Parts: sequence; structure tokens; C-alpha cells
Amino acid sequence: MGAMRVATIVMAVVLGVASVAKSQAAAKPNILFVLIDDMGWPDLRCYGHKFHETPRIDALASQGVRFTDFYATPVCSSTRGTIETGQNSARVGITDFLPGHYKKFAKLVVPAMPDHLDHALTTPGEALGAAGYLTGYFGKWHLGWGAANAPGSHGYQVNAANLGKPFREWRGDKPNGPKDMDLITDQAIYILREHAAKSGKPFFLHVSHHAVHIPIQGNESTISKYADKAKPTTGVNHPVYAAMVEDLDTQVGRLLDTLDELGMSENTVVIVTSDNGGLGEAYTGTGQVVSTNEPLRGEKGMVYEGGVRVPFIVRWPGVAPAGVVCREPAAMWDMLPTFCAIAGVANPDQPIDGVNLTPVFRDPNADLGREAIYIHYPHYHHSTPATAVRMGDWKLIEWYETGALSLFNLRDDPSETTNLSARRPDRAAAMLAKIEAWRERVGAKLPTANPLYDPERADVWWDRRTDAPLDLKAMGDRLEERASKPYFRSR
Repeated sequence: MGAMRVATIVMAVVLGVASVAKSQAAAKPNILFVLIDDMGWPDLRCYGHKFHETPRIDALASQGVRFTDFYATPVCSSTRGTIETGQNSARVGITDFLPGHYKKFAKLVVPAMPDHLDHALTTPGEALGAAGYLTGYFGKWHLGWGAANAPGSHGYQVNAANLGKPFREWRGDKPNGPKDMDLITDQAIYILREHAAKSGKPFFLHVSHHAVHIPIQGNESTISKYADKAKPTTGVNHPVYAAMVEDLDTQVGRLLDTLDELGMSENTVVIVTSDNGGLGEAYTGTGQVVSTNEPLRGEKGMVYEGGVRVPFIVRWPGVAPAGVVCREPAAMWDMLPTFCAIAGVANPDQPIDGVNLTPVFRDPNADLGREAIYIHYPHYHHSTPATAVRMGDWKLIEWYETGALSLFNLRDDPSETTNLSARRPDRAAAMLAKIEAWRERVGAKLPTANPLYDPERADVWWDRRTDAPLDLKAMGDRLEERASKPYFRSR
């Protein structure tokens, strides 16, 4: 056999193996995870909003499973830490937004937090990247500052920091849009078109929008539409906030359209959710009231349902049934084990508090066998420090300033209006014991008595960066100034 022929056969074998490997890699499901900032549980039309129009996310829900009882933490950084680690925020240690604020003279001293996500913990970017996935992160991170703590330092191979000149040339002189919506979406689309589609590798993309966080801002044409639209007789129905919600919905649609154009939709798991409950009004009491989480009680920064129950939709063609509702309680710390299960890789070698959700993706009536969901928020924000536990239909809140307990039956009272702790002291005591055992198990940090407590100054907010009182008037003036210029005018 001639040397040329041998070389040809060897090359054919090599190419064949490479082709098979590429085919096998492509057979693994892609994952597109879209995280919205501050979108409340009822903000989408498919969750019952009568004023907002969200046709693209509503269509996604009709093609997949919509969760009714999905939980985040009360604020952004703590939720994001749970997504990246599979751990409850109490175990991660990031239990508030970074760097947080505090009340220097309040009754309690809130626990200290790390200022970045622990690099010893394995993220989805690292776990799936090691399994051959192309991993990318675009948009809000809020888990540390500087390159040493950015997404790229936690295993996300492509991110805003390394797109560089090729992306700028590809995108051209296009405006970023309100809240950088167009920019963040374009970054993800660029990777889908220029890298994922050409590499043949499965991808995991985390797209984390700044919207719909205040200050509210939308496209001029969308705001005009809602300014002229008849409002329902109930609810807040703010035209600029409504426009921002629909503009965000449009961005989700652009991502879905790109998957269709590239022939990737059938092999891509798409998840859309929010990092915490919706905001009614800034914690300082300044600025506009922009939304409501009714019929749920409370808002962002609270452990009431309005602060922690969020929309969650998954589309997985051929696996998740279309147009079905799942009422099984689930939480953000379930994301890492779920991503790993979808990708067919083992969970990282670290404590995992979450569970794999693919059983309820496949059968929304399945039982995850979970005893309880714990939400630990030992900080002052829109409320006072507290921990909540949900067990079945029951929810207990322990308030740390007073030691008071609030017990609700969410099946009968989803708005948490009737405290049953005095009527059912046995149940309240049993659930409190569960909280106490859980705190010990995960190493949850608690607030402590404040030796500087001063009732007259207890409500004054302090900035952690400057260790000085916050200038609430200046903050309010900035919010009002931005509210007077809500339009984003394209070039």
C-alpha cells in the first residue's frame, strides 16, 4: 500500500472521528437562559397582566411549561449567586445585593458579606465548559467587580469583555437601546451566529438583562402606544414601565428568531425568568410607583410572595409538553443541577442545595420530593430582616427584630393577609424548628443586637462604600429627572 494511500486513509479516519465527535457534541441540548431584572410575577400577560403586552414570552409559554410557584431571593446578587452555585444564598454567603446598604442605628447589625463570588465554587460556565460546551455570559453580573471577579474568571468563555473589535465591526453604528437591551441581545446573537453555529459545539448562553430595573425607560414608540392605551381599573399600569416590559419581550423574540433562523430551536432549551419580585417603589420611598405584584403581597426586598415568587418558563421541544402549567415549588438554586442534568454531566463537587428540575420539565405533575424551600434575608431593605420557609401549602416567616412569627396558608391565602400563627401554634413551632435546624446545617449568618441602636436615627440609610448617610434627596431628584426623560430616541 503506497504511502500516499495510507495517508489518505488515515486522514479519512481522523476526519470521520472528528465528524462523529462533532455530531455527538451537536446532539447535546443547547441552553439559552434569559434572566430579567426585577420582573414581577404578574408582569407578563401569560401570568395575568391586563395592561402589558408580551406576545413573544406568552408564545414561549404556550410552547412549554409555565411555573406558578418558582422562587428567587428578595434581591439580585443573592439570587445570582444561587444560580451560579446551586446553593441557597445562606450557604453562598451573598445574602443581599452587592455592596448593599445598611441602617447604622437600627435595632440589628446585619451580617457581613463577601464582596465577590467565591472562586472555589464551580459555576455552570465551568461545569458545562469542561463538558465541551461553548459558554457565554452577557449583561448584568453583580457578583463582584473587576476582571478578577467577572464572568470570564468564572468559566464563561465568551462575554462582553472579550468580544472586541470583531463584534464592534459586526454590529456597526447601532444604538444600544433602552437599558442596553439591544446591545446585550446583539452580543448573544453574535455568539450564536459567529461562534455556536460555526463551531458545532453545544452552547450555554446566560443573557442577563438590566431591564426592567429602575430607572424605567423605553422606546419612544412603545411608550406612546401605552400612553394612548386604555388602562384597566385596577393595578398601577404605568405606561413607561409597560413599554419597558414589552421592549424586553421584543428582545426575547429576537433571540428566539435567531435560533429559528439558525435551525437551533429544536435542540435548545430556553428558560426565561426573573431575579426577584417586582419593584413597587424605591426602598427610599422616593421616585414613582412603577408596578404592583398583586394579588401577591409585597415587593422586591421582602420575603413576602411578591418579593420572591417570580415568573419561570421553559421550552424544551420534544421533552417538555406544550402549554402546560407546573405548580410544583422550585427555586433558583435548582438551576445549576438542572443545567448539568440537561448537559448530561455530574454536579460539581460542592454542596448542592438545589434539585434537578428535568423531571418536572418532562412531567409538570411530578413531585420533586422536596420538603421545604428556605429564603434567608437577614438585611434591611424594603422590610426588616427575616427568614421564610415554605412547606407544602404553608409558609412561615420569622422576623428578627421582634421574634414575631407570621404563618400563612398559601393555598387559601396567596396574598398572605391572615397570620395563622396564634391559631396554629403547633404548626408554627414545628416550622420554626425546621428553620433553626436548616440555618445550622447551611451556616446561615444572623443579624445581632446593635449596641448603637438609636430609635431616632434607626431609619437612616448608610452607604457601605462611603460609610456615610445616603443623600435621599439627591437620589430622589435623580430618579425624578430620569422619569421626566423616559424616552429612548433612536438615531
